[in-house]
Amino acid sequence: MSGRVSGKKSGFSPGRLMQVLIAPQVSEKGTFVGEKNNQFVFRVTSDATKPEIKAAVELMFKVDVMRVQTSNVKGKQKRFGRFVGRSRSWKKAFVGIKPGQDIDFAGGEPKRSGGA
Repeated sequence: MSGRVSGKKSGFSPGRLMQVLIAPQVSEKGTFVGEKNNQFVFRVTSDATKPEIKAAVELMFKVDVMRVQTSNVKGKQKRFGRFVGRSRSWKKAFVGIKPGQDIDFAGGEPKRSGGA
C-alpha cells in the first residue's frame, strides 16, 4: 500500500498553497490557449512543483484540474543608458481544467438584470 491518500485531500499546507500562485498571466497567447484548450496561465513561484500548483488552483478556485504544464521564462537583458541589467526570470504554469468549468478572476457574483 502506498503512502498517498486518494481523494481531494492533499498533503500540502494551506499556507504554502496560498503562496504558490502569484498572479494570472493575461496575454494574447494566454487568451488563445485558454479558449482553445480550456487552460489558464498563471505566474507561479520558481520553486513550485506541478502537484503544488494543481492543489493550489483546486483550493483557491474550486475547480478540477486535469493537467499542469510549466515552463521557465528567462529574464530579458535590459539597458538603462550605459548600464546593463536583467529582468528577473520566472515560472509560468499552464493549468488545464475539466470541460464545462471556468475560473472567475473577478470573484464577484454574476450581475442580475432587472429592478430592485
